[in-house]
Amino acid sequence: MTDWLIELMESLGAPGAGLAIALENLFPPLPSEVILPLAGFTASRGEMDLVSVLLWTTAGSVVGALALYWVGALLGRGRTLALAARIPLLKVSDIDKTEAWFLRHGRKTVFFGRMIPIFRSLISIPAGVERMPLGPFTLLTTVGSLIWNTIFVLAGYVLGENWSLVETYVNVGTNGVIALVLLAVLVFVGVRLGERRRGRHAARG
Repeated sequence: MTDWLIELMESLGAPGAGLAIALENLFPPLPSEVILPLAGFTASRGEMDLVSVLLWTTAGSVVGALALYWVGALLGRGRTLALAARIPLLKVSDIDKTEAWFLRHGRKTVFFGRMIPIFRSLISIPAGVERMPLGPFTLLTTVGSLIWNTIFVLAGYVLGENWSLVETYVNVGTNGVIALVLLAVLVFVGVRLGERRRGRHAARG
């Protein structure tokens, strides 16, 4: 994976790093945990300007987030509810509760979500579905992305040849997030199946 990233940065410089980050938002298998430290390492060798790397990668984050925002906006609430109705064990009321929660905490979610693996990209879709005002969405995405990008670019810059260590440590956190998500899904399924069983017993009684 790193070969094409290196070629992209060698041919385009800092804009190449920004392009890679924009694509990372749309294609999560391209992890920012690899792109950003590698860009920092490249800057440490004098092949790219550090400030330009931070600016271009943040711009790439915003462009990718806006693309997913408009995916959510085009999907819309109606289609989201229609999709929810087709998913086993999921109720329309679940979407209503999620929507109400997002309306109360959407700005904090967008800001902090930009610094959580996996959710970094996905958070843009519900923001679009709920048509969060574009100005605040863009501002919060920019600031959150700048913080995230700066941490990882500087880590690669400082670690130099050992920049790949960043991915190793971040993978621990990512796996933790995945484990929490799976646990939440299991709890949700267990609760919903329990509700169904109680409903059947009540109907028989």
